[in-house]
Amino acid sequence: MPGHLALVTDSTAYLPQDAVDRHRIEVVPLSVVVGDEVLLDGVEISPKDVAEALRSKQRVTTSRPNPETFAAAYRAAAEAGAAGVVSVHISGELSGTHEAAVLAAAEAPIPVRVVDSRLIGMALGHCVLAAAEALENGRGLDEAAAEATRRAGLTRGFFYVDTLEYLRRGGRIGAARALLGSALAVKPLLHLSGGRIEPLEKVRTASRAIARLEEIAVEYAGEGEVDIAVHHLAAEDRAEPLAERLRERVPGLRELYVGEVGAVIGAHVGPGLLAVVVAPR
Repeated sequence: MPGHLALVTDSTAYLPQDAVDRHRIEVVPLSVVVGDEVLLDGVEISPKDVAEALRSKQRVTTSRPNPETFAAAYRAAAEAGAAGVVSVHISGELSGTHEAAVLAAAEAPIPVRVVDSRLIGMALGHCVLAAAEALENGRGLDEAAAEATRRAGLTRGFFYVDTLEYLRRGGRIGAARALLGSALAVKPLLHLSGGRIEPLEKVRTASRAIARLEEIAVEYAGEGEVDIAVHHLAAEDRAEPLAERLRERVPGLRELYVGEVGAVIGAHVGPGLLAVVVAPR
């Protein structure tokens, strides 16, 4: 379709495949390094694989796509007839992915608008979907990028981890590092703030932490129209009941997505993660 506008994101959005296909979104994978093996997120390594690697105490790290990977995606869009690209990505505070996209955009044969969502997971995913809807409604590059940024400003992500150890190893813990000294005595609730992972509350037990996670999500959702995503890693038995309770308790709920995070997020949070993304429309 000549003259159309293309949409690119990265694998940490963890969008449902049907949404990727329906909106023709190009997904650029980050990499997960297990030992000495470099694997593409969502292509060559699954959430189950990374959970098993972490449990067996293998060294697991992650890396951004290189600028040439984005450059290839932008060239492919141009060759397919796109007049421009909106490229929406994981927080620049957590990954160099946004920087790589910006470097590639500067050399692209067509205009590219790169958006730092300052989010991750389906918090990022909802921003991508906002841009997709704008493009499908005939909006231009700048308007679609602005719509993604607008949704990002409204969207919040709250999460529970069984241990802060994996975040500490990966250097993604931010101000939550202050919780490490008491980590054995508390179950931390964290959130995304300013593009970083920050402490939210300390709770004494896992069951209380999950109950509090639910309450926080319901409070933030309020009465307006919202989309919600429940993420987990090797914790489906917690995620599904939580999603059902949110379905019953959030009056303005439009879309509810439940899914396991991929290998990149999994490598930094570890098995047991439970997260709720609330994205007001």
